[in-house]
Amino acid sequence: MPDRITSEQRSKVMSKIKSKSKLEDLVAHELFKRGVRYRRNNRRLLGKPDISISKYKIVIFIDSCFWHCCPIHGTRPTSNVDFWNKKLNRNVEKAIEVNKFYESNNWNILRVWEHDIKGDFDKTIDRIMKFISDSKSSIS
Repeated sequence: MPDRITSEQRSKVMSKIKSKSKLEDLVAHELFKRGVRYRRNNRRLLGKPDISISKYKIVIFIDSCFWHCCPIHGTRPTSNVDFWNKKLNRNVEKAIEVNKFYESNNWNILRVWEHDIKGDFDKTIDRIMKFISDSKSSIS
């Protein structure tokens, strides 16, 4: 099925998508309030992790249910199906490649689903804080 809008309109829509989401902002702000110091979207690290603490080899990715094909909430567009399948499948492949890279280089990696943050923010932040604490103690 062909796309319902022109390529110029599609380009305009896609250009409005930000590299940092409001969920990432919420998580980062809460971590900062709790005393965690980090870098956001560090371009020097593979996959531009949403949150990174290089000193302790910590990377945290906040995965959107749509863009990362959440098994619970991930949906696929019904127009331009071939394009979207290729794009979304590649996102999943890249996430696997990034995970393997960090694991093989002894980094601590955590992936958090968008629905976890929306579902129980405090519990998810506590989980992230525990992950950071455990990662720091494993390095020390």
